[in-house]
Amino acid sequence: MALRRRSLLAAGLLGAGALGAGAVAIVPRLLWEDRADYSAAVSIRNDASFQHPALLEKAWALPVAARYRQHLEFQTNPSFCGPASLVNVLHSCRQAGEQDDLLNDSGIFNVLGLIPGGLSLDELAALARRRLTGATVSTLRELDAASFRGHLHRLNDPSRRYVANFSRGPLFGKGSGHHSPLAGYLADEDLVLVLDVNQKFGPWLVAANRLRAAINTVDPTTRQARGLLLIEFGTAGACR
Repeated sequence: MALRRRSLLAAGLLGAGALGAGAVAIVPRLLWEDRADYSAAVSIRNDASFQHPALLEKAWALPVAARYRQHLEFQTNPSFCGPASLVNVLHSCRQAGEQDDLLNDSGIFNVLGLIPGGLSLDELAALARRRLTGATVSTLRELDAASFRGHLHRLNDPSRRYVANFSRGPLFGKGSGHHSPLAGYLADEDLVLVLDVNQKFGPWLVAANRLRAAINTVDPTTRQARGLLLIEFGTAGACR
């Protein structure tokens, strides 16, 4: 069903090509735009902690975050937040990976270098299972407060990696679905380090309850809840 959906969307994109190259760049973003109205939400950009230099530096010193920092890579196009997130996971484990190559033989349809509609959480999980050798991949949805906080306290575990599938709406008052790695948790401040793969945002910090609200939203394309992708390497040595 997902492949058929992508094929139909691709046909629309190819038709849009007749309107000029600019149309191809615009149409994919519209395809996964959230329908919910978050205009009343106060943007986390207004929080002093959002990109506070000292707090960011403290977060970068955390064991998993430090592994990401050396080779942080941003998405190569608006539809590649999922592949970019997985490539960053690979790099954090000192494994090679390229965003464009990640889709080879994956069965994920793309046209003109774009993934129509982006990837859902389940599609990203399937891609991770194909590309992350020796890892156990799980999807975590509709987490209650206690379960969510339990995972936050494992963000600093070198044998684990988390990718969040969230809506920007509850965080910024507008925006659509997105994937990005979670690289650490500052327990004293109750802040999560999000390695936003969109270069216009860059890494930022968010209060745990705001992040939980953003992942507990519904993907309008699949009509399923968003959530977390959990990648477990078994032991810290498996992710060297």
